[in-house]
Amino acid sequence: MRTTTSLVIALGLAATSVAFAEKAPDAPKKGKPDPARAFNKKDTDGDGFLSKDEFTKGAKDPEKAAKAFERKDKTGDGKLSPEEFKPQKKAPNPDKKKKDKGTN
Repeated sequence: MRTTTSLVIALGLAATSVAFAEKAPDAPKKGKPDPARAFNKKDTDGDGFLSKDEFTKGAKDPEKAAKAFERKDKTGDGKLSPEEFKPQKKAPNPDKKKKDKGTN
């Protein structure tokens, strides 16, 4: 009886582990959108680039999205590559000065 119970528990744990391991890589991390997945979803014609229409389609503020497209289109070719689509890190603001913690 002990052997049967142990075997059933072990099989159950193994099945759960396998199911979890299969789902884990596909599950997006909460709070951090996947740029590649978003790019592929917007690339409706499948050419590997985003046109301005593809980029702005479904935007809450199409005018703001169009401006963002122009900023991201570094090559000026009217389409975004996956590299251009990726979020850009903001440059530090040189006008902001760090406060000296030692002075009050």
